[in-house]
Amino acid sequence: MVVENNGRHDEEIKDLFVELQEFIASIDKEGFNILTPNFREEYFEKTKKEIEQHNGKMFLYEENGRAVGLIVGLICEESFEYGFHAPKRGEVTELVVSKNCRAKGYGKELLKAMEKHFREQGCKNILIGVFGYNDHALEFYERNGYHTRFMDMTRNL
Repeated sequence: MVVENNGRHDEEIKDLFVELQEFIASIDKEGFNILTPNFREEYFEKTKKEIEQHNGKMFLYEENGRAVGLIVGLICEESFEYGFHAPKRGEVTELVVSKNCRAKGYGKELLKAMEKHFREQGCKNILIGVFGYNDHALEFYERNGYHTRFMDMTRNL
């Protein structure tokens, strides 16, 4: 079941962040993404600050009283007027479901909960950054109605 984070699952949240970072590092062809010794604590604290600063939310998927998935969303209210006007929008910064709990629809339920929150906050659009090598995430978001609007390209020198 999807619940709003209430601070009871901090250690499980940190574990999920580590699991995601380990996965991203494992598929990073350039090897830029790594798991630093302080990642677990520092990324958790950074995420809490971002949530506080940007009217954000973290929803968890609980299974048998344990957090096995999470989604983090922030509200972006900046409007750029130099040839581009951005509506109030939400940004999903993290979505992870523990590898032992995937393919059960938990990610979709977390995404729907965040979409509902964004709608309630008056957002007109949702941004999601996806690591280009993460084919499963790209397919997941496309199945759920998202499309690529902007793409970064890279070249090693």
